[in-house]
Order: sequence, then C-alpha cells, then structure tokens
Amino acid sequence: MLRAIPLNVSIVMLLIVLLFGISSVHAIGDVKLTHGVDESAGGGLSYIISSASATYFLDKEGGGLSSMLDKDGVDWLGFHNQKGSGWKGEYRGFPNAVHKQDGNFFHAMNATTEPSTSVVNVASSDHVQIVFTSANGKWQGQWDFYPDRCDFTMVKVSDGYKYWVLYEGVPGGSMDETDFWYASVNDQKHLINESLQGDFTGPEWIAFGDAKSSRMLYVLNQQDDDAPDEYVSRPYMTVLGFGRSNKDKFLTEPKTFSIGFVESTEYSDVRRVVTDLLQ
Repeated sequence: MLRAIPLNVSIVMLLIVLLFGISSVHAIGDVKLTHGVDESAGGGLSYIISSASATYFLDKEGGGLSSMLDKDGVDWLGFHNQKGSGWKGEYRGFPNAVHKQDGNFFHAMNATTEPSTSVVNVASSDHVQIVFTSANGKWQGQWDFYPDRCDFTMVKVSDGYKYWVLYEGVPGGSMDETDFWYASVNDQKHLINESLQGDFTGPEWIAFGDAKSSRMLYVLNQQDDDAPDEYVSRPYMTVLGFGRSNKDKFLTEPKTFSIGFVESTEYSDVRRVVTDLLQ
C-alpha cells in the first residue's frame, strides 16, 4: 500500500526535480545515487546523491560539487559554469582543491577546470563512494556520502605540489549582510564580512548561517594540522580555505574534509555535531 508523502515534502521534491534535472528521487532516510544534470549549474552531467539531510550534485567530469541542497531545496553552493560570471557563479563549489598546481582539478567544470575520470565503488543504502582520478593521473579524490554528511578525501597528491580545500558558496541561498559564521576559534557569532586568518583551533571547523534559515552548513578538517587557514568574504560568495593564506596553498598530504548541515543555529549544537563526527 502506497503512503502519501506530506504536501510540503512533495512540493520540495518536485521543485528539485524541475530545477536540477534529477532523474529519480530517493526514499526518505536513504542515501541514494542517481544520474542526471544540474540545470541550475548550466546543465553539466552529475552524480546526484540524495540523503536524509541533503541533496548533492557532483559534476561527473570536473569531480567537484556544483550544488548542495538542504531539506527545503535551498542550494548553499550556487555554482554556474557561465564564463566570466566570477564570484556570481563560476568560482563557486566544493572542494575546488587543485588550482594551477600540476593542473586544475576537483571543481565543477568551468572554463579552466580540467577533466577527471570516475568510478563508483559503493552504492548502498547508507553509503555512496565515488573516486575521481585527474586526467594526468597524478591526483585522486575520494567522495563518501552518508545520511548526515559528505566527506572528501584527497587520497593522492601530485609529487612536489600543494592543494587547498575551499567552500565557495552562498549561505542560505544568497550572500547578504544577514549571513554569519561560527568557528572553532571561539564561541562568538561573527558577521559574514568579518575575516579570519591563521591556523584554526583544533578540531578545525567553520559553519555558515543565514538569519532566515533554521540551519547552518559546516566544513570540517578531520585532521588538525599546522597549515594556515583563512576565511574572507567576496561579493556574492564566501571563500573559506583550509590550507590557504593570501591565495597560497599549503596542503601536501592526504587529508579528509567533511561538509554537512546542522539543524540548528546555536554554536553549542554545531560544535557538538562536529565533535561527535570525529569521535
């Protein structure tokens, strides 16, 4: 016997299908892999991973996230591949890790991103794993999707080169003065245009919110390190960089980073979520 989906949930699902080109929608509570296009990003072919907490669009050619939707269908990345759109579209995404360092990889495909190949290793009801290898064979990134989050692991680093991991996005769907952030450095609420420089306090994390949203998006470095980190705001988007300072890159070893939503805007709740994840 079929059970009716509540109206508000069905409307959100329908909007996601229409706006992003999803070929099928997951059963509530599952992690499910489907295939389609990200219409909002310019129509690139995507792995679409639907979970209990988010819907992710992973560019099949570029190897980076182009969209990340919360439970209400709001996209917190806002990538678009239009050349020249800059902060309004083509720069956005996650992890945007390899930039002018023996190639340009793990970014949703824009005018400068170079292609990667991919293989799906796991596609179960609680875990999807997809591994991308750069066209030059010197970089490899692993994606692991779970009901509560997504992990990106740089599993292979080109010898003698460096990378960073970036969240370049739009808290709550657009960048405006009501946006804010928390971070591991202290328990204060900071306005979105306030910058942060220096190695983050371990465990290294930062979370972004919008006054109109009941949730926040966090990004976590799972291995505390001594590399510099920074957050700076740009017109129309955030620029959070683990292993980044003044546009320089500092990461040289394999590392894992998590991105996900917390259904709260309280500092204590965000801290608990990231702490529990590490434990």
